[in-house]
Amino acid sequence: MAKGNTWLRTLIELIEVFFNSAQQNKKGRTWHQHVVPYEEGWAVRREGNKRITSKHRKQSTAIRKAKSLARKYKADVIIHRASGGIRERISYNE
Repeated sequence: MAKGNTWLRTLIELIEVFFNSAQQNKKGRTWHQHVVPYEEGWAVRREGNKRITSKHRKQSTAIRKAKSLARKYKADVIIHRASGGIRERISYNE
């Protein structure tokens, strides 16, 4: 009977770990939009994504697109310089 309790306890711990990690993944995802240099122009990329959301010839066009998405999802826009460093951060959290 002790072995049965150990197995059940292990199963409960595994289920708790699974659900806790699922909760953390939901909290970890954001809708912050990054305006980054891309090929010959600029791109908008959601934070944490490898793929770009959209690409643009001008940085100003990419910024407009990123602001639109950030307003919709109450997120931030992070504008990068051509060198890759962060130039500005605009918050639409409210």
